[in-house]
Amino acid sequence: MTDQDKMNNKGEELRGKVKEGAGRATDDPELERQGRRDQSKADVKQAGEKVKDSIKDLGGKKDR
Repeated sequence: MTDQDKMNNKGEELRGKVKEGAGRATDDPELERQGRRDQSKADVKQAGEKVKDSIKDLGGKKDR
């Protein structure tokens, strides 16, 4: 996972938290749902990147 990917994922997660909080503050359940969805998407992307990194690490160890 590149540093840029990490920053993008954290940014998406933060935007989701802000949306969720704004939805709660304004009593807007749809905005709250969007925020939770954005956070979930960021979590899935982070997990996928970690899997890719692990596979790359395994591939490098086989060559040694």
